Amino acid sequence: MHTKLLFVFPVLFLAACSKTPGEDDPYLWLEEVESERALAWVEEQNDVSVTYLESLPTFEPFYARNLEIYDSDERFASPSLMGDFAYNFWRDANNKRGIWRRATLESYVAGEADWDVILDIDLLAEEEGEDWVWKGSNCLRPVYRRCLLRLSRGGADAVVVREFDTQTREFLDDGFYVSESKSRLSWIDENNVFIGSDFGDGSLTDSGYPRTSRLWSRGTPVEEAKEVYAGQIEDVAATIYRAWDGDVSYDVVHRTPSFFTADRYLYADDGQHRKIEIPDDSRFYGLFNGQMLLELKSAWKPAEIEYAQGTLMSIDFDAFMAGDREFTTVYVPTDRTAIRSAMTTRDYLIVSKLEDVVGKLTRYEFRDGEWIGTDIPTEPLGTISLVTSSEESNVFFYNYEGFLRPDTLYVANDGGTSAEALFALPAFFDADGMRVEQHFASSKDGTKVPYFIVLPKGFVASGDAPTLVYGYGGFEVSRTPNYSATVGHAWLARGGVYVMTNIRGGGEYGPRWHQSALRENRQRAYDDMAAIAEHLIERDITSPRHLGVQGGSNGGLLTGVMLTQRPDLWNAVVVQVPLLDMKRYNKLLAGASWTGEYGDPDTDDWEFIKKYSPYHNIQKDVKYPKAFFTTSTRDDRVHPAHARKMVARMSEMGHDLLYYENTVGGHAGASDNTQAARIQAMLYSYLWDQLGEE
Repeated sequence: MHTKLLFVFPVLFLAACSKTPGEDDPYLWLEEVESERALAWVEEQNDVSVTYLESLPTFEPFYARNLEIYDSDERFASPSLMGDFAYNFWRDANNKRGIWRRATLESYVAGEADWDVILDIDLLAEEEGEDWVWKGSNCLRPVYRRCLLRLSRGGADAVVVREFDTQTREFLDDGFYVSESKSRLSWIDENNVFIGSDFGDGSLTDSGYPRTSRLWSRGTPVEEAKEVYAGQIEDVAATIYRAWDGDVSYDVVHRTPSFFTADRYLYADDGQHRKIEIPDDSRFYGLFNGQMLLELKSAWKPAEIEYAQGTLMSIDFDAFMAGDREFTTVYVPTDRTAIRSAMTTRDYLIVSKLEDVVGKLTRYEFRDGEWIGTDIPTEPLGTISLVTSSEESNVFFYNYEGFLRPDTLYVANDGGTSAEALFALPAFFDADGMRVEQHFASSKDGTKVPYFIVLPKGFVASGDAPTLVYGYGGFEVSRTPNYSATVGHAWLARGGVYVMTNIRGGGEYGPRWHQSALRENRQRAYDDMAAIAEHLIERDITSPRHLGVQGGSNGGLLTGVMLTQRPDLWNAVVVQVPLLDMKRYNKLLAGASWTGEYGDPDTDDWEFIKKYSPYHNIQKDVKYPKAFFTTSTRDDRVHPAHARKMVARMSEMGHDLLYYENTVGGHAGASDNTQAARIQAMLYSYLWDQLGEE
């Protein structure tokens, strides 16, 4: 689906205790996700919020239009190339859970896809009485007949893995099967896989991911699979996977001591794994025609030459393992550019870049010992996303979109020598007269921080435009121009202003932009967000009465901080699937894996974390805007207790707010189009109620 949904969710709860939260936290019982007491509390909050939000006059029309868009047959099917077929997973009004299907590549490119349904998830869920949500497939090359399918109950990260035959369209009775867990599997051949899973005590890291990797052969109980590698309990995860360079395979042991570092080894049957001596914070793209591709997150001097942070480089892999350290540079970013992603065809390396947060595309060919780059023409002020490629040919697909330009899927031939628009979304809202601008705000330390602003038709700066500011700012994730049908019809078309921020902590300017807001420097991201809000007010775009902010996950932490640090700037705050209790975040679900981003609150790091932790900075005597908190019971990545406890504490203090917890949906917040349509309708109804006319 290419409607770019911003999934969200939502209060009054009175408690007797007003202690400062900590290890004596009076709301620890809300961390018991499915306890009877906690779920009764959730139901009470939901009843209040849903009754209010669904009674607003905007709700029903928003909901109806959302569902119409999300179920629209006018959407195009984004491909995943495997062999001679283009595979696609599709949801619509008749397939709420979705169908997995394929068409010949020839028919797909011709615009006449002869779709053949491989698996119907709605039918499977009905037959098995399970709340199945599709989480993807892993198929054995080069035939792609045997596939390991990942199915989640209710949208959680934990999945059940089952082996499926795409020819017979059946699950194999003697196939590989893994019960619900955050497992990782990689095909070795038809009868063997590497597996990391929950094997009982000591098999998982503190972050809840596999610590060990085993070699599992068909027909043997998974409990008897031989352990071939083990990381440390403090690691994020450890796994082994098989990769390919053409017809040549190689196995990589991948140990992640922290979220941003990894040790890689060439796997050996005798256990004498050979370390690949590259920086532990670098991005290892694997091998391409014998060349190891590497992107540096920090400057590196492996021998005589120092390579700059952000450099994309290569070297003959066999020579490197033999001691050679003379790399060939592919691309060196400037202060204004960054690498977004890369993929390969049979003969070319395709690199998606950002230049002042605008997408660019370049094809590279390795010729006579050097990389020759050729820019591929693309449209301006938009985002380029690499979609899929084939190792058997030089065909690849990419997507272009802008705030006011619907997604367009391009098929590129001969590595992009020629490209043509294959499919495009229809316009789900009338963008006539709207315009997009890019501006830069000066943060507290003087850093220029970019943001995009989308202005509605007939806009005149008068200081009273309802304005929604969206932000993330973490984990080197870039927020770039995107086409959102929901934002378009529910916000822009009704006269709202939309702002996409590119604050530090993200990847908009590469690793330096991310690293400048890590750990003790986290406040910079929050200063950036406040500076953009102030810039909008200074430019007479809006005023605090009409200004709202939205973010989810790490962005939910961001909006939680905006609520507690700068309540004077906003009249609406949307806090989605958030981190908020930064004292206990590392003890909840996958939280231990994020200490590289935020710091470890069980050490002296707490001295800088506690200064912004929203749960620890809420005050009874401060006037806060009426915030909207949302989460999901089935979110097994960011614990729902973050939002639950924040709401309980704020309600105890007498603050007015809204809360909605979806009982399914995982970290995305919704597992089907109906849920997403409803939640989005509640969100935009809240925003207009708070930011619209007096």
